[in-house]
Amino acid sequence: MKISLIQPSRNNLKYLKWSYNSIRKNQGEHQVEICIADDASTDDTWEWCLEMMDKDPLFKAIKNEGPKRLGHTILYDRLINDVATSDVAMIYHADMYLCPNALTSIEKHIKPGTIVSLTRIEPPLHPQGPEKVLWNGGVEPEEFKEQELLDKIKEFTNSEKLTYGIFAPWAFYRKDFQEIGGHDPLYAPQSKEDSDIFNRFQLNGIKFIQTWEGFVYHMTCRGSRRNTLDKAKNIYEDSPEWLAQNQKSTRNFIRKWGHFVMHDPTLIPIVPPKYSVGIIITNCNAQLLELLEPWGENVYIDSYDLLSIPYFEKEKNNTTYDLSRRVLPYDNEKNNEILVEVDPISFNQEDFTNIQRFSQIIQHNGETGSFELGNLKINIIQMNEYQNTLINL
Repeated sequence: MKISLIQPSRNNLKYLKWSYNSIRKNQGEHQVEICIADDASTDDTWEWCLEMMDKDPLFKAIKNEGPKRLGHTILYDRLINDVATSDVAMIYHADMYLCPNALTSIEKHIKPGTIVSLTRIEPPLHPQGPEKVLWNGGVEPEEFKEQELLDKIKEFTNSEKLTYGIFAPWAFYRKDFQEIGGHDPLYAPQSKEDSDIFNRFQLNGIKFIQTWEGFVYHMTCRGSRRNTLDKAKNIYEDSPEWLAQNQKSTRNFIRKWGHFVMHDPTLIPIVPPKYSVGIIITNCNAQLLELLEPWGENVYIDSYDLLSIPYFEKEKNNTTYDLSRRVLPYDNEKNNEILVEVDPISFNQEDFTNIQRFSQIIQHNGETGSFELGNLKINIIQMNEYQNTLINL
């Protein structure tokens, strides 16, 4: 099998070297093209890339000169579209060790219209889940228990087991990726871009398989979230940069999909309907506008001139959405198919929880008409679903 491994990197040189050695050691007879993007690193990553391109004809690299970080949301796509040459590619992280037989297990299941995820073996830095194996083989390359891992692979392997979630590392046909336009730059530089594209793959009819015959050892979160060589304090705390970006990306995910990221315990995406929702707020204040704006296709507010300009100024660098088309004056014509009236005096946490679950509530209600839900007044005029309009960029 010919496959291109896709690895954006920022200040990850220690992990890149460790990962590279595992790939070349355990790739078997497969032809593996390693595609790396140096995202304005300051740790000599590019110098190493130049050296490796001289030594290894299947090592390819591009560089973001910076100083602004592009992030993997952008660089994944540049590598896939402009650098990779194999029909099959795999999103792969610098903090992953490729285990023996992993690529053979991908080849067993990969075909057009199907994405295959390898099973992750991870140290106990995150809670256990049914989609992974918790085993402490070290949290840094210099303490990695390689031989112990290789001895335990048979214990973790189950040739009879398949599950159907999707997560990194995931292998795919490039044409399936390109058909939907790749990752949405809305989430640049990172966070939630994976959940977004997984939703879109699922809506486009792509099938997901997780193999339990192929593994990576994953040190987790060293790309930026907990990279101590970048801006993280330690491997147990998320960096302030990542936390801020995750908040922005979460709000953008809600603007786009109308709900938080949803998946089942094995990480199969759950995609509720996307409705045309307008939120009408009387006696609006700045806090409530900021809280509710992502949850409606439109938000209609009184005190428009007083509230809208400060809000647009505050939020303009956090989204590519045109907020002036989302936040409208109270007396503007309301063309949304579902209208929700909010009164700040009575609005409470239960009401906000209902707004967060609004897609599921409307789906299960299944009827047009007017009703009250807690302190919310709801008028369902039509129940057209628009989630499939989000498949392609």
